Amino acid sequence: MADSIALAILWTLATYGAAGFCFALAFVFRGIHCIDPAAEHAGLSFRIILLPGAAALWPILLRRWILAGAKP
Repeated sequence: MADSIALAILWTLATYGAAGFCFALAFVFRGIHCIDPAAEHAGLSFRIILLPGAAALWPILLRRWILAGAKP
């Protein structure tokens, strides 16, 4: 029983991490300028630094990206 719970937790974390990594790549190289216009001309090193944070906080950043794109 404990093994199946541990396995479920690991699968959940792995899925969250994989989704976060995929989102982070798209967000850092395509969508960051929608939220922060000053980051549009940021260099590669700055974008690489943002990858782990964007992967961890991807649900919040996805919502902000969608709302920023919806403004007239």
